[in-house]
Amino acid sequence: MKIAVISAILEEPTKCNAKFNEVIGSFRGKIKGRMGIPLEEEISVVSIVVVGELNEINSLTGKLGNIEGVTVKTAIAKKEV
Repeated sequence: MKIAVISAILEEPTKCNAKFNEVIGSFRGKIKGRMGIPLEEEISVVSIVVVGELNEINSLTGKLGNIEGVTVKTAIAKKEV
């Protein structure tokens, strides 16, 4: 299992927040923490700490990145846990 941090920028979160939260909810058991920061001009920044298999982390990243208005980057630890 790997530890990863998924960083997401939500442009116009009022339009994409519901779908974003739906995807996050479907990975509930893998997510260890989440921090969201609403910024000015309708932009939110979200950091998500995930522990799981590489394919699970990639799946979550891909699903979030496919949401219109969401930009995602992932950092994955080299060490196994």
